[in-house]
Amino acid sequence: MIILAATPIGNLGDASRRLVEALGNATVIASEDTRVTIHLMRALGVENRPRLIALHEHNEAAKAAEIVELARDTDVLVLTDAGMPAISDPGFPLVAAAAAAGVTVTALPGPSAVLTALALSGLPTDRFSFEGFVPRKGRLAAFRALAREQRTMVFFESPHRVAESLADIATALGADRRVAVCRELTKLFEEVRRGTAAELAEWAASGVKGEICIVVEGAAPLELDLAAGVVQVLELVASGVRLRDASTEVADASGLGRRDLYEGALAAKKV
Repeated sequence: MIILAATPIGNLGDASRRLVEALGNATVIASEDTRVTIHLMRALGVENRPRLIALHEHNEAAKAAEIVELARDTDVLVLTDAGMPAISDPGFPLVAAAAAAGVTVTALPGPSAVLTALALSGLPTDRFSFEGFVPRKGRLAAFRALAREQRTMVFFESPHRVAESLADIATALGADRRVAVCRELTKLFEEVRRGTAAELAEWAASGVKGEICIVVEGAAPLELDLAAGVVQVLELVASGVRLRDASTEVADASGLGRRDLYEGALAAKKV
């Protein structure tokens, strides 16, 4: 089988007993960076010397089939540099290939930067979305597309672009939107900054170091009657959005019926 194993995101003490045992018993390990894996094993006092296969974003598509076939006869332990494989790290194509081939996949759960940041943010945790790394290009447009998302959102970001991303969040989602910036989670200099998007953009302007998660409050539900909802649909249509898509977007944000909005907008266009 294929075994996805979560590794510490900063504090070595977060390595689970199951992870240590798996490293000690593994005959084959596929890892994002074999040097990091060797360092981890040494740090944990694991003296095993398994076969190591590099599995990273540049070769995963090509390596997936080979590793799946290998996993038919032996367990393959899959690691990334930190956290759970397949979550913004190599792993998803491999799991998909294994599922298609009927090869069993299991996981050794453990540290997760996404869940740790969410829990520390002070923002609602009952519903959330993980948006991965903030795109380098089209960042403002990407945030604008999430303007009506009602779930708490979690992003990964480079420390060099945190200030720009926070400024774009303030522009696209509102200067008063609540945000938490979680830095160096589980490490010696762990820090969680909470405030509005505008406040944190000003704070980050002087520079931020370390590995960063940005947690953003979801949008408040729109309180619209049907007439106001139809007006919003028509405004979206005027900006180039298809009527069906505009009706769905306003329905999701307001709780109004998509069919009612669609038919109301059609009727309004005929007037």
